[in-house]
Amino acid sequence: MTSAPFVRYLDRATPPHISTLILLAGISALNMSIFLPSLDKMTAYFGTDYAVMQLAVSGYLGATAILQVLIGPLSDRYGRRIVVLWSLGIFVVASIGAVLSTSVGMFLAFRMMQATVASGMVLSRAVVRDMVPQAQAASMIGYVTMGMALVPMVGPMIGGTLEQLFDWHASFAFLIAAGTLVWVLCYLDQGETVAGKGVTFADQMRGYPELLRSQRFWGYTLCAACGTGAFYALLGGTSFVAGQVFGLSPLWTGIALGSPAVGYTVGNFLSGRFSVRVGINRMALLGTIAASTGMGLSFLFTLAGVSHPLVFFGFCTLLGFGNGLMLPNATAGSLSVRPHLAGTASGLGGAIIIGGGAVLSAWAGSLLTIETGTLPLQAIMFVTSALGGVSILWVIRRERQVL
Repeated sequence: MTSAPFVRYLDRATPPHISTLILLAGISALNMSIFLPSLDKMTAYFGTDYAVMQLAVSGYLGATAILQVLIGPLSDRYGRRIVVLWSLGIFVVASIGAVLSTSVGMFLAFRMMQATVASGMVLSRAVVRDMVPQAQAASMIGYVTMGMALVPMVGPMIGGTLEQLFDWHASFAFLIAAGTLVWVLCYLDQGETVAGKGVTFADQMRGYPELLRSQRFWGYTLCAACGTGAFYALLGGTSFVAGQVFGLSPLWTGIALGSPAVGYTVGNFLSGRFSVRVGINRMALLGTIAASTGMGLSFLFTLAGVSHPLVFFGFCTLLGFGNGLMLPNATAGSLSVRPHLAGTASGLGGAIIIGGGAVLSAWAGSLLTIETGTLPLQAIMFVTSALGGVSILWVIRRERQVL
């Protein structure tokens, strides 16, 4: 396929409109971030420890990682549309359960069920790869994730505002409404993009070893995993840093959490404009350099005694910018290694990325104390960003060897 297919909005006979893919990916991002300003208050509400309540972040990421392994193959076999609709339906039911929860165990169980909304992240990318070739996919994914970046930017702000006006329940009520609206939109607009009857599970199992033996697949995936791992570490520690270290209110915590998304939006816009011209490998490398530079400077400033929320969250904008350049290009590369298994590659790659994020999120949350301040979190974000650069350099070296 050399050009984008014909798309008619709200016509299930054609592929989905890009705005539908943006909202489908966005609901996943919203679910991950909207309640973060309420985490301290939720800890007190359920009468538990912060480490237990933080499982709403790290445990959720772990459940998302497991589900992404299943979502990709299921969508390759049965189609993108049916998997999206079922996943969003379960998400809405789980969100209702979270609002009605009377104990932390009950809440966390429904929170894990909410992870089904991960189909939005996985399949919005796979649908793009179904529709257009590799170079165009990087550009289109850039636009999709640029729109998606607006959601985590405003999500914590919405959550912080709702927390101050009402309480944490209001954020999950907002998720119920948003999930229902996106389900209706997908039902009306998302045409099937998997040709024929899809790929059988037996065919996928035969293709897995080939995919896992690909050094390029691992290089692209680890690049994305390391780059986004820095952001997930921030998610795991930011509530403590903002509230306990810097003394920010829930509203200002939400605003501070939007700083990476500002940079992410700019980086995604540039990916959409220049990935075809510059090439996905060079764009991904530039992204890891930007993120590593920002996190390295943040760490050095704090070591020098400059500890201020504007410094900490300001440099997080560079982390977001770098990921905005890197992620759509590394994703397009991983999906194009074996195009006939785009859904499987998206799910497997997403599981590796989110699984690593779950570990880093829990680790960052466990290391932070008033005495350590922000330094452990900054060190984690710098090292993982730098390792993302090493991974994409490996891909570049491997491709030169093949040529």
